[in-house]
Amino acid sequence: MTDLLLVLPVLIPMSTGILTLLAWRRRRLQRGLSLAGAAGLLAAGVALFAEVSGPGILSSQIGGWPAPFGITFVADLFSAVMVLVAGLVGFTVALYSLTSIDPILESFGYHPLYHFLLMGVSGAFLTGDLFNLYVWFEVMLVSSFVLMALGGGRRRTDGAVKYVTLNLLSSTLFLVALGILYGLAGTLNMADLAGKFAQVSASQPVGVLRMLPMLFLIAFGIKAAAFPLFFWLPASYHTPPIAISALFAGLLTKVGVYALIRVFSLIFVGDTAYTHTLILVIAGLTMVTGVFGAISQNEFRRILSFHIVSQIGYMIMGLGLGTPLGLAAAVFYIAHHIFVKTNLFLISGVVQRLGGTLDLRKLGGLYATRPVVAGLFLVPALSLAGVPPLSGFFAKLGLVQAGVADGRYLIVAVSLAVSLLTLYSMTKIWNEAFWKKAPEAGAREGARPDADLRAPLVPVALLAAVTVVVGLAAGPVFGVAERAGAQLAHPAGYIEAVLGGGSR
Repeated sequence: MTDLLLVLPVLIPMSTGILTLLAWRRRRLQRGLSLAGAAGLLAAGVALFAEVSGPGILSSQIGGWPAPFGITFVADLFSAVMVLVAGLVGFTVALYSLTSIDPILESFGYHPLYHFLLMGVSGAFLTGDLFNLYVWFEVMLVSSFVLMALGGGRRRTDGAVKYVTLNLLSSTLFLVALGILYGLAGTLNMADLAGKFAQVSASQPVGVLRMLPMLFLIAFGIKAAAFPLFFWLPASYHTPPIAISALFAGLLTKVGVYALIRVFSLIFVGDTAYTHTLILVIAGLTMVTGVFGAISQNEFRRILSFHIVSQIGYMIMGLGLGTPLGLAAAVFYIAHHIFVKTNLFLISGVVQRLGGTLDLRKLGGLYATRPVVAGLFLVPALSLAGVPPLSGFFAKLGLVQAGVADGRYLIVAVSLAVSLLTLYSMTKIWNEAFWKKAPEAGAREGARPDADLRAPLVPVALLAAVTVVVGLAAGPVFGVAERAGAQLAHPAGYIEAVLGGGSR
């Protein structure tokens, strides 16, 4: 049963991708299979979380080879939370896609690619081996590149080329780092590395020991869009169709953050005064550059894209603090941001459908004509800015408390200032798109002010409800994050679950 729970989040999207390929010429069947597969992934995520939220950590050695020699799948609370949230996002975006994806893009393979991407994401969250993490990264990269370029056109192709170029550089650095690490330690199993890298460190020069984690920091920092390697994201995430942008915004950079947290809480823990201080500096610069980039934009999705960068800074701030509370706040923040940012991109699609554009200077009057849409925008927008009682407030509160407890007052001050600027940029969207009067000019090409929005607003309302519920139930939800943070800060249980035969 344990083995099945661990591989289902990979098997379900893989099977769905294959089935939708077989149903290539039957679009309605493809859609049904896609939605059913996404619902299956969500159900698998719920079942895995329910199992892992008990007293232990699940581990499985695929093919019966013992760790560290075989392929290890492992789920602690952090992994289980990430798979659960990925399943929720996968389902809501699949539901939104039914009314938003052009049939031409469906005929180009949208549905198979969508589920192969979810397979890569789930595999990255559950693998216990760094080389297999590289493999899952490549599955994600290939699927996401084709999705971004799907349908062609100069704008999409330009965004896709920028996206894939920087991510290929990241993959190359990751592979180089893996080779060096394997040469030093003789293993790439993460639980095994936790002990062996510490032993190797005693006989290696300080320069080598600092160079290796920096390679991983750069490789994963590119994928996470951390400062100063973030510029590919706002140059590409606003180019594909809304559903694809929403999926990317919710999940892809978080896989990079997940990898950073995993390796810098499990393997590279011998020189935290250097590595984690550097991570804190990067976190602050990521917050500031991202939010200033957002303030300078006038296009809905470009503002949101820069905010992805800014919010990545908060997530790695928790890692930089390195305390159980800081790691717990990072886990909570990642989960909160995934469904909030996904929802904001989905709402941008609704706005584009109504106004025919995402240029804020050409929008207006949506509060008067579509108050429900305006209200659904306010929920994730205010949560992103950290307004109580929504989920974002408690995510930032946890980080602030962790920073104050650790005496890191400068990064706390930066995080609070960036929150105010985030609120300002969200207010800018509200004023331009919703509050001001509609422009006097005639209807723009593609605008559908009378469009029936019942179907696309269902996933938007679902994610908004999650934001509210997580905020109202912040106590027990943050309690789960605290347990996840404790497992990350004290990884003996993770190591025992993998190397001790996978016992609970």
